[in-house]
Amino acid sequence: MKTDIEIAQEAQLYPIQEVAECLDIQEEELELYGKYKAKLSDVLMKRIEENPEGKLILVTAINPTPAGEGKTTVTVGLGQAFGQLNKKAVIALREPSLGPCFGIKGGAAGGGYAQVVPMEDLNLHFTGDFHAVTSANNLLAAMLDNHLQQGNELGIDPKQIVWKRCLDMNDRALRNIIIGLGSKTDGVVRQDGFVITVASEIMAILCLAEDLEDLSRRLSRIIVAYTYQGQPVTAGDLKAVGAMTALLKEAIKPNLIQTLEHTPALVHGGPFANIAHGCNSVRATKAALHLADYVITEAGFGADLGAEKFLNIKCRQAGLKPDALVLVATVRALKYNGGVSKDELEQENIDALSKGIVNLEKHIENMKLFGVPIVVTLNRFVTDTEAELTFVKNFCEERDCAFALTEVWEKGGAGGIALAETLLHTLDTKESSYHPSYPLEMRIEEKIESIAMDIYGAGSVSYAPAAKKAIKRITEMGYGNLPVCMAKNQYSLSDDPNALGRPSGFTLTVREVYVSAGAGFIVVITGTVMTMPGLPKVPAAERIDVVENRIVGLF
Repeated sequence: MKTDIEIAQEAQLYPIQEVAECLDIQEEELELYGKYKAKLSDVLMKRIEENPEGKLILVTAINPTPAGEGKTTVTVGLGQAFGQLNKKAVIALREPSLGPCFGIKGGAAGGGYAQVVPMEDLNLHFTGDFHAVTSANNLLAAMLDNHLQQGNELGIDPKQIVWKRCLDMNDRALRNIIIGLGSKTDGVVRQDGFVITVASEIMAILCLAEDLEDLSRRLSRIIVAYTYQGQPVTAGDLKAVGAMTALLKEAIKPNLIQTLEHTPALVHGGPFANIAHGCNSVRATKAALHLADYVITEAGFGADLGAEKFLNIKCRQAGLKPDALVLVATVRALKYNGGVSKDELEQENIDALSKGIVNLEKHIENMKLFGVPIVVTLNRFVTDTEAELTFVKNFCEERDCAFALTEVWEKGGAGGIALAETLLHTLDTKESSYHPSYPLEMRIEEKIESIAMDIYGAGSVSYAPAAKKAIKRITEMGYGNLPVCMAKNQYSLSDDPNALGRPSGFTLTVREVYVSAGAGFIVVITGTVMTMPGLPKVPAAERIDVVENRIVGLF
């Protein structure tokens, strides 16, 4: 069997101008990055503003497991299936981060015959958007420390600096550092740290901003520190906003590439869903809606993280109304949730499936809270038996969920026809009554507890003293009416990554709370989740190389 990168490298790509023509985009409305990549120009974005909007379909999944779920693969394959049905469709995805590409995942462009291409470009440097975010973030950090060095006119308390530097790499050694060592001219000595670029507030701002002006306004509201009197200091106070906006001027434009079957794909922005809000940019999603009849987008990790934030944060801020939701699962992952070890997943085991399917059940219940019609799809593996497939199908239909098998990894768009047709029927027969799961008027603690208990299944929430103090301060500052962005491990509904299936009645531990005033949400860090990941014992980077001028090892 060919590897993903071999399949991608053998693909015959269309010039990006031909892909754009499918969406009625003219060549002069593109900003080309070589033959197969382009950014959508401001001229195009302005022209399509009054176009009617297409249907918005969100693809999400159960909690990820080592057995694999294939959410991005299904998203890509579904877009290809719509193309085979002669529907005007576009997919809208996030850009991969270098951290997981060199860590565990080894790439994030789909898989098999359902990939976005050029795969190597997308997984590595692409059009430089992440570098721009990193540069803007670190410019602000440099101007903050320079302000301290040059006299500290604003009266910033060095012990109350909350802005961290960032790097698009998994590097645990940078979580906590000391800066300013050396001579007097080398800066003020203080504790600092790094987050991964996808956890930076600037990444969230880039993905939530409506346009360049909105981007600038949001950047100006970033809180970087507090004074000795406890007053917030912003990026606007440091006069950093203009330069940061200049660094992000091109990065805010959505990127256009294609799938293996030449379906247009807008790939833009990339916040993680376990430590950030997990959705591609509002600009890309809205552009897609004005360019196509059907837009297939995804949110990161399981529905408890990415979908919850898509529905409670992104849709609320951007005025989006999803028309349908696809919930991806695999028989293998459900059996893993039922207690089967990874090396025994190929064996039929209805008993384990019946135990593990409670994870899917909880995600179905959660998504129904938002009023969006649901289609469950099983990403089929060759080892799945008919008895197992029938069990899951019956389980879903008993819960009033449409069901379809997906075989896009093996068959490309043809393997997604059943899912596409089921979705089209759902869109024709069921009306979305989308609504967020909690009102913004709730107190911060009530919003946290609403997600913890209604979405995760917790019995209670425990707050560290520092978290309680932060919530009080955020409320007093006037930010209590913002939505909450929960930072939680992706492997479990709970804050314990080892609690598989459907844990309930547990206590969710809130360790830290802070406001991302520019992004427009309150970040709530639970358990031991880290905003700067580390590399595994054997990182994927060890397998990546260049052989005869071709990149190998990405997958």
